[in-house]
Amino acid sequence: MIVRIMGEGQYKLSSSMLDELNIIDNRIVEYVAAENEKEFTQELIKLINVVKEKGEPLDVYQIIESDIIVPPEDLTMEEAREVFCGCGLIED
Repeated sequence: MIVRIMGEGQYKLSSSMLDELNIIDNRIVEYVAAENEKEFTQELIKLINVVKEKGEPLDVYQIIESDIIVPPEDLTMEEAREVFCGCGLIED
């Protein structure tokens, strides 16, 4: 599975990581719906860190279609309402 962190690059992750990423994604959706900016920001940073820590960075010159695109950690709550709605980044 290929995950792109906007503005930072792409990472290759085992598909076994999908459940862990989905749990974080679902929490982000809940925090955005509740207008809980502090928790939303913490979970978004956690999502980004999991991808970076458990993923293998791809060469910057190697562009592969991404399975998941994660917004940058400076995403505003207003922007998050558009991205993290419904089922979030990862469809169940």
